[in-house]
Amino acid sequence: MPEKKQMAPKRTHHFSMAEKECIIVVGPTAVGKTTEAIKIASALQTEIISADSRQCYKEMKIGVARPSDAELSAVKHHFIANHSIHENITAASFEKEALSCLDIIFQDHDQAVVCGGTGLYIKALAEGLDDIPEVPIAVRNEAIAIHQEKGLEGLREALLSLDPGFALLGDINNPNRMMRALEVIMHTGLPIAHFQKGSAQKQKGEEHKNSVVEKRNFKIRYQFIQMPREDLYTRINHRVDMMMTEGLEDEARSLFAFKHLPALQTVGYKELFDFFEGKYSREEAIEKIKQHTRNYAKRQITWFSRLSIDCI
Repeated sequence: MPEKKQMAPKRTHHFSMAEKECIIVVGPTAVGKTTEAIKIASALQTEIISADSRQCYKEMKIGVARPSDAELSAVKHHFIANHSIHENITAASFEKEALSCLDIIFQDHDQAVVCGGTGLYIKALAEGLDDIPEVPIAVRNEAIAIHQEKGLEGLREALLSLDPGFALLGDINNPNRMMRALEVIMHTGLPIAHFQKGSAQKQKGEEHKNSVVEKRNFKIRYQFIQMPREDLYTRINHRVDMMMTEGLEDEARSLFAFKHLPALQTVGYKELFDFFEGKYSREEAIEKIKQHTRNYAKRQITWFSRLSIDCI
C-alpha cells in the first residue's frame, strides 16, 4: 500500500499581546471617522472593526451611513452588515465578537483599528462590561410594549414603581436605557444598579478601587476627531439631505413593519415612521431627523470628551 502522506504541521503564531495595539477612532456622527480609520488602516496595512451599534444590521444601510462599497473594499471591515435586525445585538455580544476579531487580526498584524461612535460599545471593548443577566425575549417584548403604547412617560411610571433609584438617577430621556433597566428588574427583581460594577461595594462602604474595571492585555490608543460645532452641524444637515436623496424614505418604508424592534429605535427611522403614521409632515420629519442627529452628536462629544485621548 502507498505510504500515507503526512500533513504539514499547522503554523502557530507566537507573540505577546502586550506588543499589540488597538487604535480606536472616535468622534461624533458625520465628523469623518470612516475616512480617517481607512487612512490609518491602509497606512498600517491592517483591518478595521466597526463599533457602530447600527451598521452591523444588513437591513439598514442608508440611514446608518454604512461605509460605501468602495470604502469596504479598500480595507477589510468587521461587524458591518453581518447581523439581522431580528437578532438581539448588545454591547456584551459586541464585546465578545470584537475581541474574537482582534485575536484573529493580531495573528498577522501588530495594530488593529476600531472605528465607531457608540460609546457603550467602545467601553465594552476597551474595559469590559457589567455582568447583567440575560433577559428572556418575552420580558424584553413586554418592556418594548410599554414604550410603544405609553411612550417615555409610561416607561418613567413603570420605573418609578419598580426601580425608583433608576427613575431618579438614571437617564430618563433615553428609551433604550429605560427599557433595559425595566426589563432587568422585571426579570430579576433587582435594580440594574445592583449588577453594575462597583455598586455593591459602594453600597457596603467598601473601597472604590475594588470596582475598577481591569484593562485589556493589549495597548489601546484613542484618536478623537473633532471640528467646530457649527461646521459639524452643517455637515449633519447636509448628510440628512443626501440620505433622503439616496432613498432613506424607501428604506424606512421597507422596514416599517418591524418598527417595534430595538434596532429600529434609531434616529432617521423613528421620525419617518411617525411621518408614515401621519404624526407630522415629510418636511417636519426631515427637520426632526436633523435636530435629533445634532442632539446625538452633542451627547457623543460629551461622552468622548471624558476620555484622555488624542485629538486630531
